[in-house]
Amino acid sequence: MLLPTPIRLGATVEMAASPEQVWTLVSDFARMPEFSPELRRAFVLGGPGLGTRIIGINRRGRVTWPTTSTVVRWEPGRAVAWKVRESGATWVYELEPSVAGTLVTGRRVLRAYGIGNKLVGPLVGGVVGHDHELARGITETLHRIKAVAER
Repeated sequence: MLLPTPIRLGATVEMAASPEQVWTLVSDFARMPEFSPELRRAFVLGGPGLGTRIIGINRRGRVTWPTTSTVVRWEPGRAVAWKVRESGATWVYELEPSVAGTLVTGRRVLRAYGIGNKLVGPLVGGVVGHDHELARGITETLHRIKAVAER
């Protein structure tokens, strides 16, 4: 089965909070289900820092599936990223000081769909539809982080 090229996913939101305040949120993997529209639970093994492992429970519609991720980038106050074993996707959050506080960019790096996408894709309504949902989801995630950061 030949899959299309993954779409580029990413968004940037400015937050009226310091990079340190935002960092405490984006680097707390146990809190990610609070912000993500798809991630329901996160179990953090080790860390915090490079090599931390995360077991995630995702849900889309009636379909629930587990993921295993490893933190591959850890720059306190600046950037964090984790790679999902099943999909091959790397999720990145980068922070940049701004006049109002912090510019936060969230993005997915995925050059090609892997075996996990081929197996799970049909169950979640297809990879293209899921990609468009994830594109909306990254923006929603950033706005949820913003709401908490600006409290």
